[in-house]
Amino acid sequence: MKIWVDADACPVAIKDIIFRAAQRTQLTTTFVANHTLRVPASPYLHFVQVEQGFDVADNLIVVRADAGDLVITQDIPLAAEVIEKGCHAINPRGERWTKENIGARLNIRDFMETMRSSGVQTGGPPALNQRDKMAFANALDRILAKA
Repeated sequence: MKIWVDADACPVAIKDIIFRAAQRTQLTTTFVANHTLRVPASPYLHFVQVEQGFDVADNLIVVRADAGDLVITQDIPLAAEVIEKGCHAINPRGERWTKENIGARLNIRDFMETMRSSGVQTGGPPALNQRDKMAFANALDRILAKA
């Protein structure tokens, strides 16, 4: 198993949890972003900077991730694509996306996008809190323990 992180919008606190988990499990972990990101020096932690552009980081993850890998992302369409490949997917709040729930999540996302494009103010998700960080750490540990 390898870990792939859609790092463009990944919160710093979540990155820190991932850094520690990669060291502990000695799993190759790659952070992909279109801006510079500093990762601790480690043989298990890697950073790939991609060009600016819509879905460039997502596309790289989809191409390089293999069945059984873990992808950490807030991007629901990216999660859907890697799940189709047989990857595990979780978001920074610890929600695990599966074949059973990703379709409904895509539908909700598309509906909300339609609302926003028609001028409705939908707001964003609440700020990441301690409970969210704990939920993420627990979800990550459960997946890594099974690997």
